[in-house]
Amino acid sequence: MTEEATIYYDEDAQRSQIEDKTVAVLGYGSQGHAHAQNLADSGIDVRVGLKEGSASREAAREDGLEVGTPKEVAAGADIVSVLVPDTIQPTVYEQIEEELEPGNTLQFAHGFNIHYNQINPPEDVDVTMIAPKTPGHLLRRNYENDQGTPALLAIYQDATGEAKEEALAYGQAIGCTRAGVVETTFREETETDLFGEQAVLCGGIASLIKQGYETLVDAGYSPQMAYFECLNEMKLIVDLMYEDGLGGMWDSVSDTAEYGGLTQGDVVIDEHARENMEEVLEAVQDGTFAREWIAENQAGRPSYTQLRQAEKNHEIEAVGAELRALFAWADEETEDEQEKVTADD
Repeated sequence: MTEEATIYYDEDAQRSQIEDKTVAVLGYGSQGHAHAQNLADSGIDVRVGLKEGSASREAAREDGLEVGTPKEVAAGADIVSVLVPDTIQPTVYEQIEEELEPGNTLQFAHGFNIHYNQINPPEDVDVTMIAPKTPGHLLRRNYENDQGTPALLAIYQDATGEAKEEALAYGQAIGCTRAGVVETTFREETETDLFGEQAVLCGGIASLIKQGYETLVDAGYSPQMAYFECLNEMKLIVDLMYEDGLGGMWDSVSDTAEYGGLTQGDVVIDEHARENMEEVLEAVQDGTFAREWIAENQAGRPSYTQLRQAEKNHEIEAVGAELRALFAWADEETEDEQEKVTADD
C-alpha cells in the first residue's frame, strides 16, 4: 500500500523563514495576482515581474505593488516565484538566470518545466513548489475571507538545507496552510496533473459528454434534451461529488439513478477504457506528451489551433448557447466570472 502523504498546517510553518526576504512574482495572471497580493497583505516585500508593454502592469500598480521586468525584480529577490504559463517559462527563465545568486529560491506552482528538463537551475539555489489547488481568484478570495486553500508542496533541490521550511512559510503567507499543504514531489505533481487533465477532468469528461450527446441525437432524440441530460446536469452531479465524494453522490440521487449508474457505468467505461488510460499515463511518464507539446509550441501550434476550432464547431456548443440564453441565470454574471483573471505572458 502506498504511504499516505504528509499534510502541513499553520502551526507547522514559521513566518520568520520568509518575513525578511524579498519575493519576485513573475506574472500577474490567475495565480500571479493572487500570490502577489496575498504575500503583500501578509507583510512580505513583493515585486511583480512583467514584460514591457504587458497589459497587467497597470493592474499590478493599482493594487499597490512595485513592478519591473522579470530581470529587474529577480535581481533583488531572495525568492523568485515563476507563475507565467508553462509554455513561456523557459524563455522567461533565460532572462532571469544570471540574476540568481547562491542560496536564492526558484519557486513554481507546477512542475512541468523542471520535471521535463526545460529549465535547469544551478545547483546552488533551492527549487521548490507551492501549488494551490484552485484558480487564483478563489485563492485570493479565500485569503481575504480568512479561509484556507489546499496546496501541494514539493522540494526538487535543497541547496540551503531550509528549502522545505521556506516553502511552508510561503504557503502560510498566501493562506494555504490554513487549509492544509500536502507534501509531494515534482514528478508526482506533474505526472498526476497531466494525467488527470487528459484522461478525466478535461479530455475524458468532454469526450464522454459529446459521445453521450451524439448517441442520443443519432437515435432521434432532440438536441435540446440530449444537451440537458449529458451536459447541463453534469454540474449537479459534480457538485455532489465535490461536497461529499462518490458515496455522497450515490446517496443523493434517486435509487433508479443509482442502480442504473452502478450497473451500467462499467459497461461504458470498461477495461478497454482503463487500458487506454494506462497508455495516456505512459505517454506522460516517459515524456512523449511533453515532447509533443513542446514541439507543437515551437511549430506555432498548428494542431492545437485546428483541434480547438473543431471543438468550438461541435453541434453541442451551438445548442448549448441557444439554451443557456433562454434562462434567467444566463443574464447574471457570477462573482467567479467577474473576478476571473487570465494568464499573463
